[in-house]
Formats: sequence, C-alpha cells, structure tokens
Amino acid sequence: MSIGYDSWAVDLGEVGPIYPMQGWEIPMVVVGVIFWLVWHRLQFVQEGKDLEQAKQIADADKIAKAIERY
Repeated sequence: MSIGYDSWAVDLGEVGPIYPMQGWEIPMVVVGVIFWLVWHRLQFVQEGKDLEQAKQIADADKIAKAIERY
C-alpha cells in the first residue's frame, strides 16, 4: 500500500495528520476516566445491595456454628 512518500524523514507538520482523530487525545482520556469512575461507583452500589441481601438471607445460627467449628 503506497501513500506517496518515499521517506518519512520529512517535517510531519507539512505532511498533515498521520492517524485518525488527531487532537482528540485529551478529551478521550477525560471521557475514559469519567466512564471508569462511574463504572466503579455503579459496581460498588450493586455489590453493596447484593451483600446486604445475602446478609438478610443468611441464618445467624448456621454462621456462628460454622465459625466456631474452625
């Protein structure tokens, strides 16, 4: 696949963009960090609900016997 250049030893400022979405690096990092933080918050809330539900279902006497056994 030829792009019309024999050598890349030129001023890339004159060549133009060499990859897609050039200039979007910082906004994409910001979006990625926000997504990551929101995902962790949602996971934390959901796991808290699941643990609370499991705590209510569990039988306290069975848990105490299992702990004392070991």
